[in-house]
Amino acid sequence: MSVTILFIDQQQKKITCQAEKGDKLLDVIHKAGLPIEGTCEGALTCATCHVVIEADNFHQLEAASDIEEDMLDLAFDVEPTSRLACQVYLPDCQHFTVYFPQDF
Repeated sequence: MSVTILFIDQQQKKITCQAEKGDKLLDVIHKAGLPIEGTCEGALTCATCHVVIEADNFHQLEAASDIEEDMLDLAFDVEPTSRLACQVYLPDCQHFTVYFPQDF
């Protein structure tokens, strides 16, 4: 199932792309050419892929692991719906909204 993802930065600049259910969010971000690092490549040893998920979408995700929560403690501008993009797999939905803590 195709998922339409809306990315929004701090200046409210918006970029939309398509992905598939089950795709890793960090992979989708990189394919879209957006400036999220993901320095540890999903090894959960950094927080450079920190994003904020729209509340309605956040509740569709599996809960963050304790290790992910520990890494989020190191990130800036953490919100209640913050996640590491390397740990998010797109749920079965039509639309998914992601906020970047920095500009594109």
